[in-house]
Order: sequence, then C-alpha cells, then structure tokens
Amino acid sequence: MGNAHLHAIHVHPVKAVRGLAPREAAVEPWGLAGDRRWLLVDDAGKAVTQRQQPRLALAAAALLPDGGVRVSAPGRKPLAVPVPRSIGTVPVQIFRDKVDAVPAEGEAAHTWWSDYLGIGARLVYLDDPATRRPVDPQYARPGETVSFADGFPLLLTTTASLDALNTLIAQGDHADEGPLPMDRFRPNVVVAGTDAWAEDHWSRVAVGEVAFRVAKPCGRCVVTTTDQGTSERGREPLHSLGRHRRREGKLVFGQNLVPLTRGTIRVGDPVTILD
Repeated sequence: MGNAHLHAIHVHPVKAVRGLAPREAAVEPWGLAGDRRWLLVDDAGKAVTQRQQPRLALAAAALLPDGGVRVSAPGRKPLAVPVPRSIGTVPVQIFRDKVDAVPAEGEAAHTWWSDYLGIGARLVYLDDPATRRPVDPQYARPGETVSFADGFPLLLTTTASLDALNTLIAQGDHADEGPLPMDRFRPNVVVAGTDAWAEDHWSRVAVGEVAFRVAKPCGRCVVTTTDQGTSERGREPLHSLGRHRRREGKLVFGQNLVPLTRGTIRVGDPVTILD
C-alpha cells in the first residue's frame, strides 16, 4: 500500500452528463466543488438521469467561473447557463428525497434540454448544499449533506479492482463487451497502487491532506452498462458483478465517501489508509 496514490479526479457539474477530469479539486463537506450541483428533472419534478435517458452520456457540461455551466451535445449549439439568482425554489425528487432547488433562469436551458432529449425537461440548481439534502440517515452522521449525487458526497474506485473486474468479464458469457473503462462507473476519485478489492476493508482514508470516512459500498445500476461514448447498452458489468460482487442484495463496485475535513486533493497525492 505504500505507493497508493490518487490516479484521477472527476467532476460532473450536471448529474448524469459527461464531466471533467481536473488535476485538482476542492473538497467541500457535500462533495467536490462543482460536482453535481445541477440536475435535470421532468415535468413532474423527478430527476432525469442516464437510467431513463442514456443519451445524456453524449452531452457534456463544463464549469464556468461563477459556478454556472456550459452545456453541449451532438447536434446542439453550446449554451452557457449562469447560476440563477435565488428567486424562489421548486421541489424536485431525486430517488426518495424531496429537495428544494432553484430553476435555471429564463427558458433557454429548459428548451435546450427538452429539445435534445425529446421530453419536457428542466434544469435546476442546488443553491444551498449545506442544508438542502441530508445523507441517507442509515449511514450518516448528524449534519452530513450531499449534492445531487446518488446518495453520498464522493465515490471512490480503484484501478486494481477495475482490472480484476475486467478479468472476470473476460472469463464470462459476455467477454466481447470488455474490457470496460472506468467512466462506466462515474467515480469522483480513482486510486491506483492498491490490491484488487482492497477498498472493501477501508473505514477511513486520507487523500493528500483530506480525510474521508468510508460510508458503504456503492450498489450499481443500469448506468454502468451504458457505453459513455455511444450511449448503447450491454450486459456488463452487471452480469459479472451479479456473479461475483453481490453484497446484501446489491451489485457493488467502489465505495461511497463522506469528507471528514476540507482541503484540496490533487492527482498524484498519496492515499493513506487510516483504518
């Protein structure tokens, strides 16, 4: 474990949309700065992700200096969306959580996304991540909150575990689908220099100067079967995870993290297992 280090950082400004791979990122209590502060919802206010709309994999979002986003997608003219002024919130539903969010101002962003997806879609912003959405109380400590991520502030994966999973895929019924790239799993932090599945046994970990607690393994869904370059779906990795990585009824890959301290993480930082 002496050479464990941060291999990559990923920030997804709009949930379910292609993100960024910066060399460093600030860690806030609710996740990486700029990560999943924006969300698409349908006309009923329910979250729209790659689960329902795999074409979101082909769209991209870049961060603007003020926290706004510049969105782009095939066949669409890029659009800059500023952070909306707090002119009132609307209730949105993300999984079982009801969260107050601020709609993007005007109609341009809503029209842009609706035309791209072919459904009524609206873009909303999480203006106050410190208070709006608690972490799942079954796994949270008092006061912990999360952005529009699936359930926890950060997701960690390791290159060694992906290599091990790809070996399992190569030995399975759908070997032609592998090897899979890490972007199938949409992590925030990717660690190299560990043993395969070592992260299963971590309780607390430090990346550079920032400490995290490991909340629970990440249960995986159909998004992992979606090719992030084409939006086409296959059977892997869920088929192999179902055979080899089933835990308490979930197919698991990666670990959910909650920050214990603030700071900045950088690619190349040492990763230390605290316990």
